[in-house]
Amino acid sequence: MSKILFYGYGNPGRQDDGLGVLCAEKIKQWATENLPDNTIDVDTNYQLNIEDAEKMSHYDIVIFADASQEKIRQYELSRLKPSPTQVEFTMHAVSPAYVLHLCQNLFEKKPVTYLLHLRGYAWQFNQKPTHQALENLSAGFDAVRELILNDLLPQSKNHGSFNHLHGIKA
Repeated sequence: MSKILFYGYGNPGRQDDGLGVLCAEKIKQWATENLPDNTIDVDTNYQLNIEDAEKMSHYDIVIFADASQEKIRQYELSRLKPSPTQVEFTMHAVSPAYVLHLCQNLFEKKPVTYLLHLRGYAWQFNQKPTHQALENLSAGFDAVRELILNDLLPQSKNHGSFNHLHGIKA
């Protein structure tokens, strides 16, 4: 069975910026209640660091989740390609594509990697995310859950394909 890491990041003290962390908490609860032990490891942090390349080298599949200021619909789930560009125009210092690039170059590991962007709307110092962002979180969580059940866990193949869901990019 594939080893899966779900990694949510963002600052829960800045409203919608914490959507990735909230999604990680939902995935952890769902996995605990519905999947065999040790099916998915869940981790969170304020932002990605170059040290995360070592962590992801121990997994076959990695799913990053983060809040997005881009004008996407509710969420976007895409397969990630490595990039030597260290910083993207986000609120975070290191991009997930760069961490994947480091993982491949430093540890010679190529985990299948996805990025879940959850659209946010407010970024002030406040621990309460907006209602609209929480709806986006729920939709993104459902997409990741379907991805895991349908495409990542071999014993669950009878659930169909996740590609029909809203917001998926190849």
